[in-house]
Amino acid sequence: MTASQMHIGPGTPMGSTLVGGGCAFRIWAPRAREVYVLGDFNDWQKSDAALLVNNQGHWTGFLPNARKGQHYKYWVVGPGSTGFKRDPYARELEGVFWNCVICDPLDYPWHDAGFRPPAFEELIIYQFHVGTYYATNEHRVDARAGRGARFLDVLDRVEYLAELGVTAVQPLPIVEFVTRFSQGYNGTDYFSPEFAYSVADDELDRYLAIANKLLAARGKSPLKRENLEGGASQLRVLVDVLHVYGIAVILDVVYNHAGGEFGDESLFFVDRLPYGDNNNSLYFTDQGWAGGLVFAYWNDGVRQFLIDNARFFMEEFHIDGFRYDEVSVIDRFGGWSFCQSLTQTLKFAKPSAIQIAEFWNPHKEFAVKSVGDGGAGFDLVWDDRIRDAVRSALGQATAGRDAPFSWSDVAAALASAPGFDHPWRAVAMIENHDLLLASHSEGDKKPRIAATADPSNSRSWYARSRARVAAGLLMTGPGVPMLFMGQEFLEDKYWSDSTEQPNLLIWWDGLAADRAMSDYLRFMRDLIAQRRHEVALRRGRINVYHSSDATRVLAFHRWIDGSGEDVVVVASLSEVTYYRYKVGFPRAGRWTETFNSDVYDGWVNPMTAGNGGAIEAYDGGMHGLPASADLVVPANGFLIFRFSAA
Repeated sequence: MTASQMHIGPGTPMGSTLVGGGCAFRIWAPRAREVYVLGDFNDWQKSDAALLVNNQGHWTGFLPNARKGQHYKYWVVGPGSTGFKRDPYARELEGVFWNCVICDPLDYPWHDAGFRPPAFEELIIYQFHVGTYYATNEHRVDARAGRGARFLDVLDRVEYLAELGVTAVQPLPIVEFVTRFSQGYNGTDYFSPEFAYSVADDELDRYLAIANKLLAARGKSPLKRENLEGGASQLRVLVDVLHVYGIAVILDVVYNHAGGEFGDESLFFVDRLPYGDNNNSLYFTDQGWAGGLVFAYWNDGVRQFLIDNARFFMEEFHIDGFRYDEVSVIDRFGGWSFCQSLTQTLKFAKPSAIQIAEFWNPHKEFAVKSVGDGGAGFDLVWDDRIRDAVRSALGQATAGRDAPFSWSDVAAALASAPGFDHPWRAVAMIENHDLLLASHSEGDKKPRIAATADPSNSRSWYARSRARVAAGLLMTGPGVPMLFMGQEFLEDKYWSDSTEQPNLLIWWDGLAADRAMSDYLRFMRDLIAQRRHEVALRRGRINVYHSSDATRVLAFHRWIDGSGEDVVVVASLSEVTYYRYKVGFPRAGRWTETFNSDVYDGWVNPMTAGNGGAIEAYDGGMHGLPASADLVVPANGFLIFRFSAA
């Protein structure tokens, strides 16, 4: 018999929706012949389970006995086959039979009403992989190698991240994938958080105590155990607590392709046409990318599915924005207008939403141009200029004191933001997930900065000091800085998305065992604090006015017109300390030395080479500026000076 059409109308959402004491179901399967919804609510029997189809190919029905927490799937009869299909809009999957779970998104008691995501130029992004990031057992022993890390394990790092000073975290993709482990870029169930990242009910008490301790420290009401049941709720808890601690959450989403592996019950050929021609699979084309299939952007239903997905995470999980994987691929396969529709829909729904494109195109400014100017309408775009330039400079420095050296690429990367209306449109980095993945071929991966700075010994003075210079250039240059997990404490290994390679997990215990790591973490915390304190470093203009290849010293000025906010940054990759090194300054007067990287080498370094906390700049132009000063520039050192108004 046909399912009831009570509570069904043009506005009925896709997927399962609790309403009127039961649940409404809706699935898009335009070429299916029959569709049934089977589940715990009807003993998985077809009676009263047949859905009705409208002229858009949407099948709907209302099941009055369906309840929160019950499992279901669709039974689809198509021209090519008959069998179960998972709901492409399922909010959650269980991990045994991959059944869809009916959820109530309104059940969670959010604590983040006062949270506002940072302005774009205030972003300091921290990228990490949930499954390998951090996990301990009840005895506080590292548990990642045994079972992997989960959403709730990240709660143990919330205070750490807040102390580090980052303003946003960006986990690698967190939606369901069918493989045993993954970076996340082969997802198949786009509305369901990965169930391997969820904690079973019998483990919840410990995590409930952690969550409530964090909430209580900020004066928030406690959660109940039922608020943590299920992977979707656990993701909400993590987002909620991060917001309470002032940290935004940016999801990495993959709208250029899905899969790898799909399996017969996925959205692949969801209306069950005969397998063979992937152009008939409804959601996809026959074009491949990264082992999966490219979405069919020409199809309005597919475009809406992806836009709905972004809105879903913003509305039901309070996500603050997105990093869109490989927008260049979307563009290549005809999806530019889709990108425009996506960005504009989200801007309308949530004007503060952070939208970051990975767009590897010579004219990447078009990713962030307005739709009216032919652009895609993203807010920021990944930029590799600082990454490549700084790595090149480090590589030259490792060749020795007398080897050829040039600042030209670094100076160009710092000084220019081609085609951008604001320098902060660029997301700058010197490490990221793709660059450091152990399984990549030798030509496609690059070592960690610590190993780049000294390939022979990643804990040597050369490695430590040069890595500090690299981080300093990242944090004081234009653009939004992004860190990759472990970068903040001098991690020197490649990483893997598999916990079956424990030798590639980031080494948290090193913070207690390795002085170089703990000192470097202190350095990074203070450096990030400098960026957050100095408005000129976040929003100011830049003038790279001195770059001496002979001395390996570089200097630049950051300022905001008419505000009196002036900062001068001096970096050196020389192996010798310079005394009375003459450098131009933007104006005469007292300049406070607010940061000196040399202090952090064996904190507090008793042999610090510095300027006694301040210098005096005098009239007498140099390097195109009206004043100059004599400095002590430490070997492989990094200095920040701020003008001290009288």
